[in-house]
Amino acid sequence: MKKYQVVGVGNAMVDVISHAAEAFLAGAGVQKGIMQLIDMPRAVDLYSRIGPAEEISGGSAANTIAGIAHLGGRTAYVGKVKDDQLGAIFAHDLRALGAVYETPLAPKGEGQETGRCIILVTPDGERSMNTYLGWSEHLSPADIDVGQMGQAEWIYLEGYRFDGPDSHEAFAKAIKACKSGGGRVSLTLSDPFCVERHRDAFRKIIRDDVDLLFANRAEIMSMYQTDDFHAAMAAAAAEVAIVACTESEKGAHVLAEGQHWHVPAIPTDIVDATGAGDLFAGAFLWGLTNGHDLQTCGRMGCIAASEVISHLGARPQADLRALFVKHGVLSARG
Repeated sequence: MKKYQVVGVGNAMVDVISHAAEAFLAGAGVQKGIMQLIDMPRAVDLYSRIGPAEEISGGSAANTIAGIAHLGGRTAYVGKVKDDQLGAIFAHDLRALGAVYETPLAPKGEGQETGRCIILVTPDGERSMNTYLGWSEHLSPADIDVGQMGQAEWIYLEGYRFDGPDSHEAFAKAIKACKSGGGRVSLTLSDPFCVERHRDAFRKIIRDDVDLLFANRAEIMSMYQTDDFHAAMAAAAAEVAIVACTESEKGAHVLAEGQHWHVPAIPTDIVDATGAGDLFAGAFLWGLTNGHDLQTCGRMGCIAASEVISHLGARPQADLRALFVKHGVLSARG
């Protein structure tokens, strides 16, 4: 048995979450519903203008790993933070869930700080993310422990982390070590604008290395440059063994071995859509590494996504296993 079910590689940051009206977004120059990269001065300015905020450890792939750890999975995470207050919060929160986090901290006194994502949540629950990557951007091959990657059943790579000078090399090192140890590779596309920035690199890694692709409707259509959602999913399925694609309130689609399963969403009142895709991926991977069929994995993903959008923050607050039992996808014995 491998030491880890899933090892994640991606951004490491703290989410600063605040409610905001549509007019505030327009006045502050924030584009609704996407992730925008910002620099430190912009992060300071935007923070000074928002209302009351809640600080919660985040990072897309880190949220996924947190979800797996919450379910009792054997997990580890690789992401760069600084030896500062926010870095300490990030490391503590992840380890407290039971995930292994051993990425070397960037030393005190150097220019950048631990990354943070200022998330503005409008009344409709949509989130607009303003991300200062900080030290997270400087994840390098030196931060990848080949022994750890070789002990993973799956690695989970975050598309957002393609925005970094050494990240592509870090991903390549992680993939090689994982595959050499008999593991498999999953990738999330993260954001349609991220896809536009790195489409060629994404296409290469998808064709050559990815065994499981996570995306949402907008991301997969951007990836394959088509307005036909089903054509985009078919194109992905021709290149990847398993495709798991979310479609907001319409649920999710799972494609593998020539089959296509549609999994309905779990109705809920949306408070904050942050982390829906992250927790879908976490529950899906937990189900997969615990021997559940792909349709059940998709249902687990939708249940977890429904839970996380019912409250502020991108990490589960309710017992996901209990919800799986409630919805009939897991026996009371687990």
